[in-house]
Amino acid sequence: MRLYGLIGFPLTHSFSNQYFEKKFADANIQDACYKLFPLENLTQLPLLLQQHTDLQGFNVTIPYKVAILPFLHHISHEAREIGAVNCVKIERNASGIILSGYNTDIFGFRESLVPVLKPHHRNALVLGTGGAAKAVCFTLQQLGINYTQVSRSIKNEANKLYSQLTEADINDNLLIFNTTPVGMFPEISKSPEIPYQFLTSRHLLFDLIYNPAITRFMQSGLDAGATVLNGLKMLELQADKSWEIWGD
Repeated sequence: MRLYGLIGFPLTHSFSNQYFEKKFADANIQDACYKLFPLENLTQLPLLLQQHTDLQGFNVTIPYKVAILPFLHHISHEAREIGAVNCVKIERNASGIILSGYNTDIFGFRESLVPVLKPHHRNALVLGTGGAAKAVCFTLQQLGINYTQVSRSIKNEANKLYSQLTEADINDNLLIFNTTPVGMFPEISKSPEIPYQFLTSRHLLFDLIYNPAITRFMQSGLDAGATVLNGLKMLELQADKSWEIWGD
């Protein structure tokens, strides 16, 4: 049995195993399964690899997309340029285990975003500075969209603090991306602290969270007549790309 999985912590929010199990069932793939591996610390990864000798690849989610880099033997050009990995292929030989890292978030994000972009979507706020934010910023740069990153602390080297956001920032940036876990199940009553009262129908709010389907961040956009999008399509697209990398 070929084993694949997801590492991160916590993983109570994840739909990845459900998606892959359905994918395997629909394609009548009977020799593969996908499991969740919640690791409280990434130092547990070598033991995981020893315990599951049939593990052939895994996805990486919060908070390890950047922290995984030192564990890898090979990193794809895009993943290295971004500085974040969400897909790892495992190869085993007589010399040991070889881990190769990729970033399929780029593909998933781009293919989700492009169909809903409008000509006036030229400037963006990217909420967060983690691994997912790196993929978002990389893609926006490729698309020629200007962006400003926002974080809770200046030590994260963000362009702006949440507390610094003004009406002008919201008016000037008609794309707003939440790349943080704020608002994710089970803490669904939370949302990033931006001045939502200035949102308009010209805005597009993209929350990379997919559980719940409508986050408080997205609902604030809907209340203003804005277009909103969650991360489910991005999850599905990046998962399919991961499956290609793993060799099927």
